[in-house]
Amino acid sequence: MNPQIRSAGPSALKVLTSHSSFSVLDALAPAFEQAGGRQYAVEADSARTMLARIKAGETADVAVLGKAAVDEMAELGIVVAGSRRPFARARVGVAVRAGAPRPDISSVEAFKRSMLNASSIAHTVHGASGMYVPVLMERLGIAEQTKPKTVTRPGGYIARVVAAGEAEIAIQQIVELLAVPGVDLVGPLPDEIQKVFETMAGIFTASRQQAEAEALLKFLLAPANAAVFKEKGLEYVGKQA
Repeated sequence: MNPQIRSAGPSALKVLTSHSSFSVLDALAPAFEQAGGRQYAVEADSARTMLARIKAGETADVAVLGKAAVDEMAELGIVVAGSRRPFARARVGVAVRAGAPRPDISSVEAFKRSMLNASSIAHTVHGASGMYVPVLMERLGIAEQTKPKTVTRPGGYIARVVAAGEAEIAIQQIVELLAVPGVDLVGPLPDEIQKVFETMAGIFTASRQQAEAEALLKFLLAPANAAVFKEKGLEYVGKQA
């Protein structure tokens, strides 16, 4: 899948992120522009690909990626260490095509049976949750049974495959499932096998607009925006008002 891009003017702040944070960043951009007269552009790619792009020399003003990735970038001097702050938490869920029967995922055993009974299961290869799916199937002891019916894509919103009728079930971070029209969210994985992904924001050392980038982070993480995070399927981690 091609990177997702929210365009803005040449003087705009630039944010590099993964697909899981794109929807909330995109949703909050108009409010930031109205509040301060500034624009920001957003470019998203799969978590692994975006980190590789940044380590290869791509830069911007703000990064929003997994905690481990941002910590690594700080150690490498790519991100200002003191600028780091928690951004959101995301959980993994299951989706089916809109109107299709919903599999039972109410318990670990129910989830396991539903995966065995599914005609096909879709997940990404390079996305954070996509890399977790094979690990989960191994943990449940059903990797060999599910492997032949697995549909993968390098990255992006895997629920698009389900919406198109190319797979029965999609497993991905809930925020990414909710971003796709034509699918129904069944729900999160059971707590015992849930994977929680923590994202972090930081300011690029190379940014020439560090004060403005700091203002952007302050705006994005303001308690007033907590409802937008929730609407998009993310857990707000800032201090509630």
